[in-house]
Amino acid sequence: MREIKSGKQRAFSLRTPTEALLRVTEKGRNMDVRIALIVSLCLMGFTCAEPVKYKDCGSTSGKVAMVDISPCATQPCQLHKGQSYSVNVTFNSAVESQTSKALVHGIIAGVPVPFPIPVEDGCKSGIQCPIQKQQNYHYLNSLPVKSEYPAIKLVVEWELRDDNNKDFFCVCFPVQIVS
Repeated sequence: MREIKSGKQRAFSLRTPTEALLRVTEKGRNMDVRIALIVSLCLMGFTCAEPVKYKDCGSTSGKVAMVDISPCATQPCQLHKGQSYSVNVTFNSAVESQTSKALVHGIIAGVPVPFPIPVEDGCKSGIQCPIQKQQNYHYLNSLPVKSEYPAIKLVVEWELRDDNNKDFFCVCFPVQIVS
C-alpha cells in the first residue's frame, strides 16, 4: 500500500483486494477490520446453518427440539461418498436413564437397513449419563458415508434409546447419497 498526499487529506492507493480488506476508512478513522470480519463470519454461519426438516417417528421418552446435520447446504442433505457428517439432535428427556444407545437405519424402498455409526453409546456422544428427567441434551455423533454405498435417495431413521429400550428420540429425515 502506498500513501498519496494531496493537500490536507491523505488517500491510500490499494494494490490488492487484500489490502483493501485490511484498510477501511470512515471519516478519517480506521475501523477494526478484524472485528468486522469476525462479526461477518458469525452472521454468515447463522444464516447458512439451517436445521434439518425431520419427522418424529416415535419419541416416547423425550421430545425433539432440533436436528442439525453439518455440513448440509441444501435439503434433502447431499451426503458425499467417503465423507463423514456431524449429526446433532437437541432433545428434552421425559425419563431418567443410566444408559442410552443409538440405532441408525437407512429406509430404502420401505425396508430398514442398519447404518453403522462410530459410537453407539449415547453417553459417549455429548450426553453426560445418567440422563435426568426434564433436562435438555445435545446428542452429537457422526454419520460416515462409505464409498461403497450406492448413489441413492433414502430416509435416515435415527433413534436414541433409554434403559427400557424406549426412544428418547426417533427422527427421520431425507438424504441423498452422491458421488
